[in-house]
Order: sequence, then structure tokens, then C-alpha cells
Amino acid sequence: MHDDPSLDFYEANADAYAGRSRSVPHIRLDAFLGGLVSGARILELGCGAGDDSAVMLARGFDVVPTDGSAGMAQQAEIRLRRPVRVMRFSELDETGLYDGVWANACLLHVPLAELPPVLGKIRRALRPAGLFYASFKAGQGEGYDQFGRYYNRPTPEWLTRQYKAQGFAEPVIESAEGGGYDGVPTEWLHVVARPA
Repeated sequence: MHDDPSLDFYEANADAYAGRSRSVPHIRLDAFLGGLVSGARILELGCGAGDDSAVMLARGFDVVPTDGSAGMAQQAEIRLRRPVRVMRFSELDETGLYDGVWANACLLHVPLAELPPVLGKIRRALRPAGLFYASFKAGQGEGYDQFGRYYNRPTPEWLTRQYKAQGFAEPVIESAEGGGYDGVPTEWLHVVARPA
């Protein structure tokens, strides 16, 4: 399939992952949307089954959903009733098209060495007053979970340096306890930034 075990997992488990039962509060999504003008154009990276895109569309935003897995994109298309672009993060090649980029629990699968250029691509895709949200699992080093999914596990200090080096202003990073598909308690880093 690919040379990416994380992507292989989502490709092989798209139906089960999309159909899982979960109740997720929209606190961070609400805050993100509150920082944008009505009808703003939003790029969602790693949209999964389309849950967040559905919320954004229902609130009147112009959303471009994407996912690296064709299987997950197909699940999102069923839910959203619109095309979902199959795209790896490294394939993002747009300039100044988006008011916001939403990357919830997806950039955490990008190898640490490859994350800075991906952040640079996101910065270029944003308009000058754009807003960027991403979340990462915190930790002290890269590794894999029980499903073979890779996690980069950056520190807040490392993220701050990389964001600023790629043209963002000082990001706001909040730490919060949470979980995930694997059921393991996890410290999450929620990062919000605008272009410098």
C-alpha cells in the first residue's frame, strides 16, 4: 500500500474507525471558528470521517476537507455528501487561499524531521490574517502505538521554534489530558497560531 504504517492503519480500518461511537466536545473547534469571519474558507487536513467538517459546513463555513487515506476520504464523502480530496500533507501546494487551516489529531503522524516543511506549506496556504489549529500527543520522543501508528510527540518548546521558523507568530500552546482511539490516557498539545 504505502511506506507509512499510520496511513496503512487508517486505510485498512476506515469503516471501523469512521463507525466508532464517540462523543467529542467542540470547545476547541468552537474557539477556532469564533476566530474567523462568517463564511470563511477553511482547509481541513486529516478530516477522517468528516465529523469536524460537518460541523463547520453546518455553521456556514466554506470547507475543503482532505485526508491522506482514500478509505477515510470515502467515509467522509458519504457523511458530507461532497468530494473529499485525497492528499498527503507534503502535497499541499497552495498559496494564500485559506482563512483557516484545521488539523485536529493528524499532523502528529508526520515524522518529526518532516514536520517543519509541512508547517511551512500550511503557512503559505494561509491568507495573511489566517488562523491555524493543530493538536499533537505530547511526549519525549517519537514512537508507535499498539496499532502501529507513528506519533512524533513533540515538546511545546520544539513546536514553538518550528512554528516561528516557518513564518508563524508565537503560537499559543495549551496542554490538556485526553484519550484517543487506543484508549490510553494521553497529554495533548493544542496549538493555535497566526502568520507573523
